[in-house]
Amino acid sequence: MPVFISIVEDQTVIRNGLMAILSMSPDFQLLECHESAESLLEWLPKSIRKPDIILQDIGLPGMNGLECLLQIKKEYPSVKVMIFTVFDNDNNVFEALRQGADGYILKKESPEKIMDALRDLQEGGAPMSREVARKVMDSFKTASSPGNVTDLLSNREYEILQHLAKGYLYKEIADNLAISISTVKQHIHHIYEKLQVQNRSEAILRYLGQ
Repeated sequence: MPVFISIVEDQTVIRNGLMAILSMSPDFQLLECHESAESLLEWLPKSIRKPDIILQDIGLPGMNGLECLLQIKKEYPSVKVMIFTVFDNDNNVFEALRQGADGYILKKESPEKIMDALRDLQEGGAPMSREVARKVMDSFKTASSPGNVTDLLSNREYEILQHLAKGYLYKEIADNLAISISTVKQHIHHIYEKLQVQNRSEAILRYLGQ
């Protein structure tokens, strides 16, 4: 079954580009495109088939993407939201993560990277562009040592958590560590259980000493 996706993007050229990217693979099926958060939030309660993933910008006219994200997570917690934006400043990144963004990818990424990130997200990952992951890491350079995180996790689990914090996708982690994707998923499940977190963002913040 394909992954059903809705897009929220006010720029026509970018919106059309996303539609073209999604049409490149049978893994995805586009449900709706919206130019504003208000349009999406009006459509969602009427839709028979809810999207698996909403790919949305932050800089939208009217209600911004962060406000829209908050509403989506409140009303439709099972729907995953991938932030798709040119913004990689610290405030936008952390606010999106705090409000429950499931992924954060920059518009400059290649079509292949965007599709890989969407697949990774649907499979339970929480992909971030490398620049975004680096900003998260850099912002906590002065944070205290993870301490008890290393005590809670096995060496392999801690190694995988480090990869997650650097923005690697499941497939990239598997390739780097010469293990299967299913093994990566199993380790990540154990990481979440041991750290008592629900997603990648929370695990990374825990890793960084938060």
